[in-house]
Amino acid sequence: MSDKPTNTEPTHDEFTPDPDNVEYPSTLRITSLPAKQAQAAAIERAEQWEQGEEVLHVVNFEDRARLRQLLTDRRMELLEEVMKHPPESIRALASRLDRDVHDVHNDLHLLAEYGIIHFEEDGRSKKPYVPYDTVRIEVEFGLPRGEGSESAVSA
Repeated sequence: MSDKPTNTEPTHDEFTPDPDNVEYPSTLRITSLPAKQAQAAAIERAEQWEQGEEVLHVVNFEDRARLRQLLTDRRMELLEEVMKHPPESIRALASRLDRDVHDVHNDLHLLAEYGIIHFEEDGRSKKPYVPYDTVRIEVEFGLPRGEGSESAVSA
């Protein structure tokens, strides 16, 4: 009897495409929408994709505080610098920005966890890059329709 697992279920890695094989849209949208709104927007994008339309990639944060924690001024500076002048390595980027290599490494990897930054393996070094031409950050808030849409009346 074999010790090999008999489970033929595909693994996570089999479903995760190689970044080189992904066609990225020109824009990444980073949004802060409530779950219900984000879900409706995701369904709409799926329908557009099924019709063959280009669909933006979206990273949504239901909690604006979490979005602010991720996109600090320092990380925004990193993101912008990587987009404008893709570095040869993390060390080169840290040197260019006069920042600690360890801090830049941690910030880049945190942004990578959200699919904002990507890495190209080049021997022992990793080249950070952003596969989008534009990164748009949208924070939307307001009153739900029908609630308080009329001006308050003074007595």
